[in-house]
Amino acid sequence: MAGTINKVILIGHLGDEVKMHYFEGGNSIGRFPLATNETYTNRQTGEKVTTTEWHNIVVRNKLAEICEKYLTKGDKVYCEGRIKTRQWEGEDGAKRYTTEIHVVDMTFLSVKKELNTPQQNTTSKPVEPTKNEISSGDIEDDDLPF
Repeated sequence: MAGTINKVILIGHLGDEVKMHYFEGGNSIGRFPLATNETYTNRQTGEKVTTTEWHNIVVRNKLAEICEKYLTKGDKVYCEGRIKTRQWEGEDGAKRYTTEIHVVDMTFLSVKKELNTPQQNTTSKPVEPTKNEISSGDIEDDDLPF
């Protein structure tokens, strides 16, 4: 393979609201923490252990504005982007580093309830139809095994 690749794919939950910064010329940047979890069973105790990894997510311009408008803490998202490490000088004069995920593509996975839905109706409509909502006439038969 020629060249190199820097690609990250994450599915996780927002740890906080999107924090926006606006610049002259109309550009904007949004930042939020994203939590991913890993669960395993401890072989000695048989106990289930869950570890959480936190990622610093950065989105820009239109994607940042969309995230600010529609995402809230706890929402589940799919993110694609690249890893970037940034360096700056702290107040004490020491060099500081942070690793960020600069996202270029995102899919919202949490289903939002409709704003004008009566309190009695607690079900929400998914953004895309589920398998049960697709009629058999919508699916074509072919010889592919998947």
